[in-house]
Parts: sequence; C-alpha cells; structure tokens
Amino acid sequence: MGKKYNESNTEYRDRVINSISPSFCAAKWFNATIWLNNGTTASCHHPPAHRIIDFENGESFDDLKKNPSMIHNTSYKKLVRKQMLDGVRPKECEYCWKIEDISNEHVSDRVFKTVIYEEDDIKLCQTKYRETENVDLKTLEIAFDANCNFACSYCNSSFSTAWQKDIVQNGIYKNLVSDGAKAYQHDGSWARQYKKDDENPYVQAFWDWWPQLSKEISELRVTGGEATISPDFWRLVEWWKTKPDSDIQFAVNTNLGVQGTKLDELIDASHSIKKFVIYTSCEATGEQAEYIRDGLVWDEWKKSVDKLLTHGNVKEFNVMMTINSLCLYSITDFMDYCNSLKKKYGRFHGVYSLNILRFPSFMSPGTLPLELRKERSEHIKKWLNSSADIEVMHEMEIDAVKRLISYLEEIGDPHRGVSSLQSRQRDLKSFFSQYDLRRKNKNFTRAFPELASWYDSIPLTDLGEDGELVSGDSTLGWGIKEELKELAKAEGWVLSPQMSNPGSKDYIDEQYQLDDLVEMEIKNLQAVYIKHSKEKLDESWSKQEIIKKLGAMGFVKV
Repeated sequence: MGKKYNESNTEYRDRVINSISPSFCAAKWFNATIWLNNGTTASCHHPPAHRIIDFENGESFDDLKKNPSMIHNTSYKKLVRKQMLDGVRPKECEYCWKIEDISNEHVSDRVFKTVIYEEDDIKLCQTKYRETENVDLKTLEIAFDANCNFACSYCNSSFSTAWQKDIVQNGIYKNLVSDGAKAYQHDGSWARQYKKDDENPYVQAFWDWWPQLSKEISELRVTGGEATISPDFWRLVEWWKTKPDSDIQFAVNTNLGVQGTKLDELIDASHSIKKFVIYTSCEATGEQAEYIRDGLVWDEWKKSVDKLLTHGNVKEFNVMMTINSLCLYSITDFMDYCNSLKKKYGRFHGVYSLNILRFPSFMSPGTLPLELRKERSEHIKKWLNSSADIEVMHEMEIDAVKRLISYLEEIGDPHRGVSSLQSRQRDLKSFFSQYDLRRKNKNFTRAFPELASWYDSIPLTDLGEDGELVSGDSTLGWGIKEELKELAKAEGWVLSPQMSNPGSKDYIDEQYQLDDLVEMEIKNLQAVYIKHSKEKLDESWSKQEIIKKLGAMGFVKV
C-alpha cells in the first residue's frame, strides 16, 4: 500500500496516479459518501452529491433491489470514471484542479484519496473495473439519517435536525442574495423522505449489500448528522461484537457533544472492536469554536476527548478541520492543541486534515478581503516555519498547511459560478446578524474582534420581503450532470453491459441489427469495429468474433 520508502507525495502522484491519467483519482472507484436518508451519493466530500437512482432516465427502485451496490455504482458516477480514464478533468472535481493549478508542486486531495489503496487494485481500474463495471468499495462513509444535536454555521437543514428546528421555529434566513443563499432557505424536508418506522429502500440496499461488501471493504465510517444517535450505527456495533477478529476498520464521525451516557457507551463499544477509529470536527478554539459550531462547549469538548483517549480502545483519533472565513484567527492555536494530543496519546491521536470550505461560498476564506487573507497567510506561514511541534506533524498535515497558505494568497473564488465578492460579503453580514439573534449567546464582533471593523463596514441588505421556503434539494438544477450526459450521448459512450448499468441505453447513439452485421462484408464489419472500439483490431478475427465483441459493447440490436 502507498508510497515507496522516502517517496514524496508528488513522486507518488507522477509514478502511480498520473501514469493512468492526469485526472485519475481512485476515490471514484473505491470510496464513497452515501446519504441513505435522502438517496444521494458522492465519491468524496468535495463534489456535489447526486441522486443514486436516475428516475428521469428510467431507473427505479427495482434496479436498486436487483443491484444494491447501485448506492455506490451509479450511472452518473460511471460517466465520470470514463472521463478520468480518458484524461479529462471532471468539472465536479474542481476543488483538486484549483489546488493543482497553483503549482505542479502542490498536491491535491486526489493523491491523499488514492495513496491509501493497493497499487494492484488501482491498476484494475483500467481493466477489470472500467467504467462499465460495478466495483465493491474499499472505504465507505455512510449516513443513515440527519439526526444531530449541533447546528454548525456552515451546515444546513439537509444534514442536521438541529438546523431543521431553527428554520421551523424562526423561518428562513432573509436578505441573502449570493449563490449560497438557498442552503438557509429550506427546512430539510426533502431529506426526510422516510419517517422513523418507514422502510427506507436505500438503507435496505446497504444491508442487502453488506454481506458481500464486508468481504471487500477495509474501512466503514458512519457519519450523520451525529452518528452515535443513529440506531443503525448501534446495529453495526452489534455486528462487530459478533466479529471481534474482523480486520475491517470501523470508524465513526462524532461531534463528541452528545449528552447523557452516549460517550460511555461509545467507550464500552470500542473494546469490542479490533480497529476502532474516531473522526471529530473542529477548527478553532474557545469562543470562536463555539460560535462557528453551535452546540459545542469548548472546555467540555476537550474533556470528552481526554476521556475517550484515556479509557477507549481507539486506534486513531482524527480531526476534520473545515477551513472557513472565521476560523483563521485561532487556527494555529487549534493545530497546537492537536499536536499536544499526539505528544500525550501517540502520533496517530490528533491527526488533522484541512478541508477548505467552498459551500456556502459566503463563508469561504475567499470572502475575506485580500489584505486580511494575506495577513492570515503570513501568520500561518510563520507558525509553520517556527513550530516546535514539526516533529509530530505528518507529511500530509504539513502539505495541507502549505496548501492553505497558497490558497489564501491566490484563490478568491471557491467554485465555478460563484457570486461576486460584494454579494458574498453582504450575505456574510446578513447571515451572521440573524444567526446572532437566533442562537444562544452569540455575538460576532465579540467572538471575532479581529474582524469587527471590517464586519461593521459591510452594509446590511434589505430586500424588503420575507421570501419563502425553497426545496433544498441540492441535486436539482445541477448543470454538470446534464452536461455530461449530453456529451456522452454526442460521443456515443457505451456503458454496457446493459444489466450492469441501468439506463446505459440512453448513451448508445448507434446500434446495428444482428442480421445486417451478419450480411456485411468483412472489411465493412472491421470498419464498424474500428469506429466504436478503442482496442486495436486484429485482422485475423472472424466475422463471428467481431460481432461478438460489438455485442459486448452494446452495439448489436437483436
């Protein structure tokens, strides 16, 4: 697995990943985040989610019953896999392209999300697991529901019942005009398709796939919402108790803020699991952390961390940092805290990842004025160059900090189609002025005195109307998917065999009657094969062999 001895991330990228294609990422094959509560999926946390079942193109729940791995192997995802094998940069992966375009020396997440897999498995993406085929996951992050006790500022009602409560009680957030506005103008009802006692076909598909998937997967990670609130998480704990020698790594995303006995139950459960890993989230300290992540109590959170690492059987403790416009004034203090955990509990207890926020765009680091971004960049650079903890930092962490430094200096727009800087800044003011009124003991300028002068200078927006609830379905109006489908149809991409990819018939632009092929002269039949196949023609093939190959590609109509 992974890099050779003393091989750098860039050397690994060039040797393994770019040798397949300069746009390849193994996460498209072997990794997924799946939200079973609303029937959507993505290959990692960067691209927008898309629907598992493409109802508009004839797919149905019957297809899901026949092929439960469809919760990962969607027809859309197969189109993106083909782009990657062809060396085309998928637009949904722009997060990585922005990083790589800063400099060839900058390593994007497609390296970190590929290096964890065996090279032999990675090579199979070109052969056994090409875009036509279903593939079992190696790593999976899965959400059974959106139940959550936190309502973090950059989250929304699609992923948190605490956020849903805010919208239901107080109404939508008003006077927002940027591309991120709709995230705070829905109540999450689109993501609550199934009531507590209803059978959710997506959840059922997971459990139907699990007997096979559990033979291949190396890590299962349960997220939410808050994963420890979900009954299905505890059902998995019971499965692990019957498999105490299982080498599957079982991980959980937890905010470590659940009240009552849940933390004690989690600690007890950890002793029944051979490889138990914790992922938690934070990116700031003190009042700033509490402001950004509503529901978190900083001192109590640190106590929970110590209790878990002292009494639990925790193989790794990872911290996911969401780099937003507000965390930059205590981010180095927070990384100091994480490094102190490594010194106290071991090098793999306190490992942090820096994930730069893109949605909603008005909370992204790029919404800050350039002079503030550059000042923060210099501060972080000085911290990195003078840190006494450099010996406990992983190469991945150092690379991520360097990447953030460059990002702050050079990138202002977080994604394609982003609203103007002025619109985003006004939305930041509009949003947090309402956030302060809705949430307990919140005050922007008190929590972030470094930003007070700039914040106060932003005029409040008054649209003169209350607005109304919107759908909230993030998969609607997503142009990338439709654009890719049109390209597939225009270029005649074939994602057959049909049964392994429901809906692939929509992308077959040309088919031939079997009788017509049989009657063709051999040279004309060879021309048909050359037109539609990337594999070299062997002129010794008989007509029967060529027709059989065309049939396997989906071009023969019986």
